[in-house]
Parts: sequence; structure tokens; C-alpha cells
Amino acid sequence: MTHASPSSPSSHGHAHGHAHAPESAGSHDQTEILDLDADVLAEHTDSLTAWLPVTAAPRRIVDLGCGTGAGTFALLARFPDAKVTAVDASAVHLDRLRERARELGLADRIRTVRADLDGEWPDLAGPDPAGPELVWASASLHHMADPGRTLRTVRGLLAPGGLFAVVELAGFPRFLPADAPRERPGLEDRCHAALASRHTEHLPHRGADWGPELAAAGFTVEGERTIAVHVDGDGAGAGAVGRYALSSLGRLRDGAAATLDARDLTALDRLLDTGGPGSILRRDDLAVRTERTVWAARAGASVRRA
Repeated sequence: MTHASPSSPSSHGHAHGHAHAPESAGSHDQTEILDLDADVLAEHTDSLTAWLPVTAAPRRIVDLGCGTGAGTFALLARFPDAKVTAVDASAVHLDRLRERARELGLADRIRTVRADLDGEWPDLAGPDPAGPELVWASASLHHMADPGRTLRTVRGLLAPGGLFAVVELAGFPRFLPADAPRERPGLEDRCHAALASRHTEHLPHRGADWGPELAAAGFTVEGERTIAVHVDGDGAGAGAVGRYALSSLGRLRDGAAATLDARDLTALDRLLDTGGPGSILRRDDLAVRTERTVWAARAGASVRRA
């Protein structure tokens, strides 16, 4: 997933920087949360790449806001003859992506480019002037200062008949049952509400319907699909879902602390205290719940709805 250069947290968006956690700077490690996001949501990412209405398997792909490579590696697995240009503003993210590529024996199929796509775009077409057949932007478009400019630039970058896939989460994932924690039921919802005004101010394009925007930029939306994400924990909070919840709620705290009720802040800190009895890592009722929407668009194609 992951995007535009974040000045913030799990910018589950990385072209500026990834995917799926609150956008605020803090002490929690963004690289870790991106890796956990890729791990926990891997099955859903695979289902999105399998759904893409490609006319022929692409050989040249650009991943805008690649983060640590969740989309990059899913696309390489789906299209075994393809090479990916992975773009992100974060040197740390790109270092992690290259490390992972070497571990998987995929280094020769990936070119990394560090760039802030709100500025001047680098050459992303590579040695082939025809351009990529597929551009993938997961959880990154809403980070762009001018998404319309980004869409038009992608339109000019793509090879004739190429496909642009835009993926967005419906919102920051939920992890706890509605009646949790026992001393402050509904804590997660209030944390998200506390962060909502900040998102509206700093990320005005979050939650946008990209279909009309793609059409305005000269694309035809060939398909649109929303999938519900529900990933149960493994019963042991220290598993991947538990660690994902810990990192994500830590970032949520970073963004919402200034406006949270003191009692909610205390309850949240109990969940984040990994050595305490109320640690989220001790819970056996965690699940990842959200939605993901993907738009697949190209120029001059007939409209098809999924």
C-alpha cells in the first residue's frame, strides 16, 4: 500500500511517503507498521491484484508511494515477467524495500526512485519510452497536495492502453470490540472522532471518490470494487494482528492525544503498556476491520462495474 511523502505516521501512503495509519509524527516506527500492514493484509492485496482488468500481463509497472513494498512484491508475484519502478519520498522505506528484495531474490526486478511527487517528477518511464503498462497507487493519492495534477501526470506517463489502479482504505482500521476496553467502552471510535478534524484540515482528499476525478483527468473507469477486510487475531495478542494493533494505536495516540478526554487517554495508555496487565498484546479478541476500494482506469476503454 502504500505513496506520497508523509510528514506523518503510517501515512499509509508513501509517494510523498504509506497506508493505513493516522497521519501524525510520533515515536512509533513507521517502517514496522508498513511491514505489519503488508503481512496482515497480504491476502486482500493479492485479491486486488488478481482482480485488475489487465488486457495483457504488464511488463513495466510503477508503484507510486511504495512504502516498504507491500504493493511492489504483490505485483511482482502476480506478474512474474514484470519489473517494478518503486517510488517513495522516504529513504528508510526504500532501504527496507531493497533489503526485502534481496532476501526474496527479486533485486533485479526492482528499480527504486526517491521522489516527492508534489514537486517535479523524475523520469519514471525508464529506458523504454513507451512507458509503463500499469501504475499502482495504494493509500497514497489522498496525500498529494494536488491529486488532479498527479492523475494527469500518470495519464501522460502510461503506455497507450495502460491501466491505473488506485487503492484506498475506507479509514483507519479498527481492532477492538465495540465494548472494549471494559473501563472505557467505545474508546476506538472516540479516538477516531478526535482525529477527524485534523484529517479534514490536513488531508482534505481522504475518503474521496476517485472515479469522477479519474474521468476528469482523461481516464475511463473500467472497474471499481470495494472489499470488506476482516482479519481475526490468532488468539494470542503477541501475533501479527496484535503487533499491528499496538503500532497502529500508538500512532493513533500520537495524533489524537491533544484532544482526547483524559480518561480515554489513560485507558489507551493501558492498552499500549506492553508490560502491564491491560496490554493489547494480552487480548484474545482482536481483529482488523476496515474496507478497501480499488478503481481501475484507462483511457478509451468501455465502462465496466464490478
